[in-house]
Amino acid sequence: MTRDTRWAMVLGAAVVGSAVACAQPPASEVGTAEAALAGAQSAEAETYAAEAYHAAEAARAALQTELTVQEERFAFMRSYDRAVELAAEAQAAATAAELEATSEKERVQAETARVIAQAKAAVEEAAQLLEAAPQGKGTQADIAVMKADLASVRVLLSEADAALGASKFTEARAKATSALTAAAGVKTSIEQARAAQTGARPRPRA
Repeated sequence: MTRDTRWAMVLGAAVVGSAVACAQPPASEVGTAEAALAGAQSAEAETYAAEAYHAAEAARAALQTELTVQEERFAFMRSYDRAVELAAEAQAAATAAELEATSEKERVQAETARVIAQAKAAVEEAAQLLEAAPQGKGTQADIAVMKADLASVRVLLSEADAALGASKFTEARAKATSALTAAAGVKTSIEQARAAQTGARPRPRA
């Protein structure tokens, strides 16, 4: 074996070794993508930004598939260039999901607080109408039912307030909306009862 031949073999081995050493999974990029997805999960993106969150999950699944494909190859055949690209895509998708979820939660929180305030006002208005309702024979049972209905609405509003305070915005909004509908129903019943007694027709709602 000549000197040139030995040098060519050494150089070739060095090149192959270098290629193998460089073909390592992009741990840093993958870790960053996973951290971004964890942030989206903490922001409840699955609830408040479902489509964006599912896109982030799909991007992560594509990344994991690519990593698996490379790991199943011989070391000297591995390339993680595509994995690096997919990690960046997964990170971007997860970050977008987190931002969307945060914005949507703020919107739902404000909307829920508004509905709760509306429902409380409707309950108080209905209670005042009920106090002013004519008392007489045949009305006691109806008034008792309406008072019970208002009491139930107040309980529902208390639950909505508690859910809002616990940052359970979806639950709070659902309870607040139900309370507002129920309060409006009680008010309508009171107005209809008053109209029936006085012979007047209840005013149409604006």
